[in-house]
Amino acid sequence: MLHIHGVSKRFPGVIALDSVDISLAPGEVVALLGENGAGKSTLMKIIGGVYQADAGSLTVDEVSYSFRSPSEALDKGIRVVFQELSVLENLDISENIFLGRELKKGGLVDRKRMRDLTVGYLEKVGLKRSPSTPVATLSIAERQLVEIAKAFSMKVRYLILDEPTSSLTLEESNRLFEIIADLKSEGVGIFYISHRLDEIGVVADRVVGLRDGRNAGALTKEEITHEAMVKLMVGRDIAPSVNSGPSSASEVVLDVKELRTSRYPSIPVSFSIRAGEILGLAGLVGAGRSEVTRALFGIDPCQGSISIQGESLKVKSPKDAINAGMFLVPEDRRNAGLTTTMSVGENIVLPAWKKFSSLGLKKQGSARKYAAEGVEQLNVKTPSIDQIAANLSGGNQQKVVLARWLQMNPKVMIIDEPTRGIDVGSKAEIYTELRRLAAQGLAILMVSSDMEEVLAVSDRVGVMHEGHLSGILDRKDASEEAIMNLAVGGAV
Repeated sequence: MLHIHGVSKRFPGVIALDSVDISLAPGEVVALLGENGAGKSTLMKIIGGVYQADAGSLTVDEVSYSFRSPSEALDKGIRVVFQELSVLENLDISENIFLGRELKKGGLVDRKRMRDLTVGYLEKVGLKRSPSTPVATLSIAERQLVEIAKAFSMKVRYLILDEPTSSLTLEESNRLFEIIADLKSEGVGIFYISHRLDEIGVVADRVVGLRDGRNAGALTKEEITHEAMVKLMVGRDIAPSVNSGPSSASEVVLDVKELRTSRYPSIPVSFSIRAGEILGLAGLVGAGRSEVTRALFGIDPCQGSISIQGESLKVKSPKDAINAGMFLVPEDRRNAGLTTTMSVGENIVLPAWKKFSSLGLKKQGSARKYAAEGVEQLNVKTPSIDQIAANLSGGNQQKVVLARWLQMNPKVMIIDEPTRGIDVGSKAEIYTELRRLAAQGLAILMVSSDMEEVLAVSDRVGVMHEGHLSGILDRKDASEEAIMNLAVGGAV
């Protein structure tokens, strides 16, 4: 039995945990719920040896421990798969999986044996990649599967999964649930953190809620419902998103014809988005969705025609896209969307810094007001705009990235996994904000692996399969079955 009693943790200006109690038995799955900033990730990092508690106790089999490093926790059979991925891009898949545990033969690293064993781990998680594939070439979803495969390669007694399906599609998620069931039968205890509430009823034996760093209550297996979980997390009901959709006579804002990405150079992709429309882009891992967004924003080279409000656009770099009013909120917020060593205010102001480049006090005040408006608009939970971005929860970091671009009055917004790792309350706020922006005439391309999100928010749904745009479904025709049919190569 793993037991946490009275654990507290403070950071500058924030009480992250306040006398939290939680336990986990072998062969049990306990789901940990809470809004962003509730303390979930902090608690898991204490259990995993990343942080040390300021007060309280952690016991494993009635023996008290205070882990000072992840390796100490791992020695006791505790392994954490964090929401923010820690794979190393300069290594291949097998090297990442055995990092720090390299197999030796005759004093040298036995790469062949490592790769042979990795094949089995990748098959277990459903990742169809060679063990020698450089991690730098993998998508975020594929990197997430590598992290999960690494955890399964270790002999763990207690496994912590922090948003494990945040970038996975329905098919990959279902495969993970099967693996979790196998681990349960082998006596592995699992803490499961997810903001996808539909998953909780599938995997969890019970639910524990956190709110503002404190215990908020618990649910038994029989008590787990969507409504009960929402109230446990936020203490209030969440109104559903209302999708009015654009007028059929609305102006075409973004028109893409024969776009060919660097990964799929022989496959053209064409689509358009009208003013006030949210076009969802769905598909399985590796289908080419993120490649389309990167090409449109000028990160990767591409061929084809792109026009905004009828004007042809040559996108050779992100600067070209930004100057034309097209912005990207990337899937990997920490590495591609946010400067974590800078403050919240500096991150929001950064793209518009020329407006506030004067050292005069008036300009400085204007910049702070500009940043504060972004924080207020997205309801970012931060002590102040001077808080370092790295100290925010994952969901609030995502809100900062969104606030940065929304303050720039975009014409086209490309959003890759807009609510990855974001709680149900914050999701509702972001959905409301997206609808408000669409109502003002913004054209939005939303890439999402969350089927519920795609169906709830999109006016139309485009589905990709191996680089092809298999089809575009009108809202009335969109369903999980229709989307999955196209995602595996079926016809409309």
